[in-house]
Amino acid sequence: MSGTGAPRMVLVRHGETAWSASGQHTGRTDIPLEPAGQAEAKALAPVLAGHDFAQVLTSPLRRASATAALAGFAERAVVCDDLLEWDYGDAEGRTTDDVRAERPGWTLFGDGVTGGETAADVGRRADRVIDAALGASGDTLCFAHGHLLRVLAARWVGLPPAGGRLFVLDAASVSVLGWEREVRVVAQWNGRDLPGR
Repeated sequence: MSGTGAPRMVLVRHGETAWSASGQHTGRTDIPLEPAGQAEAKALAPVLAGHDFAQVLTSPLRRASATAALAGFAERAVVCDDLLEWDYGDAEGRTTDDVRAERPGWTLFGDGVTGGETAADVGRRADRVIDAALGASGDTLCFAHGHLLRVLAARWVGLPPAGGRLFVLDAASVSVLGWEREVRVVAQWNGRDLPGR
């Protein structure tokens, strides 16, 4: 399906947590939203309320599922394990500076982690989410995590998973993966609203 009526993906990164504020890699550690993150999630409700989504998906981790609930989608959000954040292995809970003290010049997208997922692993999960969205009868809303959503955007536009390094994503931001004619594009990135078609 392509063009104006084709299904889009609306991506919402979860609100702020203690570790997102401190820059610690938060993969599978299931930490809650900070009060600021709860307020950010609530502020998403009027932004998203006027749109009719064919499906709403959320990572099972509580920072994402709580964002979905506070944004008004507690009843509709379906847990999707493919939206889990990157498994950072031995980089979990550490900042980039911490890791670089042992591995100078290290980057997640370029060098990966020990004991966790590769960019290709995350890319395969992102591809499955994209396939589910393309098969939907309308737009898909996803509540998930920074690095996973960056990989998802890269895969949407045909980049390799490591292309996610090009997409910086703030907490509680709204992004739209859409179309220009038959070409999949990033229609909005790191926004605070939801534009119409």
